[in-house]
Amino acid sequence: MNKKLKIGMVCPYGWDTPGGVQIHIKELAEYFINQGHDVSVFAPVTDDSNIQESWLVSAGRPVAIPFNGAVARISFGPLASSRVRQWIANGDFDLLHLHEPAIPSLSLLACWASEGPMVATFHAASPKQKAIYAIGPILEPVLEKLTARIAVSEMARQTLKDHFETEAVVIPNGINSTKLHEAEPNPIWQSGRTIGFIGRFTEPRKGLSVLLEAMPIVAKAFPDVQLLIAGPGDSDEVKKVFPPSIAERTKFLGRLSEEEKASFFKSVEIYIAPNTGGESFGIILAEAMAAGTPIVASDIPAFSDLLVSGEYGALFDSENSKDLAKILIELLRDQNRRQELSARALEYSEKFDWQTVAEQIMSVYELALVGNDGVKLGSENRMWNRRRLQ
Repeated sequence: MNKKLKIGMVCPYGWDTPGGVQIHIKELAEYFINQGHDVSVFAPVTDDSNIQESWLVSAGRPVAIPFNGAVARISFGPLASSRVRQWIANGDFDLLHLHEPAIPSLSLLACWASEGPMVATFHAASPKQKAIYAIGPILEPVLEKLTARIAVSEMARQTLKDHFETEAVVIPNGINSTKLHEAEPNPIWQSGRTIGFIGRFTEPRKGLSVLLEAMPIVAKAFPDVQLLIAGPGDSDEVKKVFPPSIAERTKFLGRLSEEEKASFFKSVEIYIAPNTGGESFGIILAEAMAAGTPIVASDIPAFSDLLVSGEYGALFDSENSKDLAKILIELLRDQNRRQELSARALEYSEKFDWQTVAEQIMSVYELALVGNDGVKLGSENRMWNRRRLQ
């Protein structure tokens, strides 16, 4: 399709509380803008004075609600509905791209309000929930309005199928692989054998406690081991439960910029993802692969799927700190194994580069604009899964 499109994207979560969905939308919008398309993103914003993107439209302040083991900051209700309708009316969009329209959010409101072509991306993976079934009769007629559906992983696709008995094309989250590959390490962060963790470390499902339990065992084998912890959270609270033997060998870096995150991956010998659940994809693992950083991750379904059962990163038994320590020690001792994992993962990560991912999303846009039904989208889904496993 040579036509330049007017694309309206709806972000359900607070824009100035960075997360995987927000980063996905931001980078996808920037990619399409660089391709000459006209993109407007509508999102909740806590402080409008912090808006830096000319293409971002504020939906007002979000409120915090618990969702999928975390806290989601969303906008919903009559005022948000009015603002959504105004944004749609002013935008004159060729197509809307809604993210997570199955939760009470701006995306659901936009789905209610719009009658044109709509593509939805489903990011979350969760077991069947009674709450979803309770509001299912409300959601199902709305979701039937969607022209096409995308899931960021097989886990997200299965969640959609379990809750609403509908299908989706599987297209993963995207990454800027060139930026990650070309990043330079930060020598300040490199001291001894350095391993790293990134995440909202005060959220139990991110699994930092599992890593902290493993560290004293690792430290006995490698007295020079260092742990870097990056991400938002109160480090003082975490330090209260620190094993004394690792307190001095741990550094908290706070929230990192995208540039700092790329440098972080280059600065550590191994990246650790000890998450205990609630993940549907694992964008942080794709980024680590693109940086050439060997990975040790829990064997939760999303991570096992992304790393192809350990082919592109070492897996340990989820929530088993002793198994994590064992795998870490083995990998720290085996430089050849680390280099092998790094090389394979770096090549594999090209599948997640925005040039590949955005083109697949654009192909779904094209189908939506010509009014194709879900039959061809199901075929596209099977074709993508075959390509992914090759």
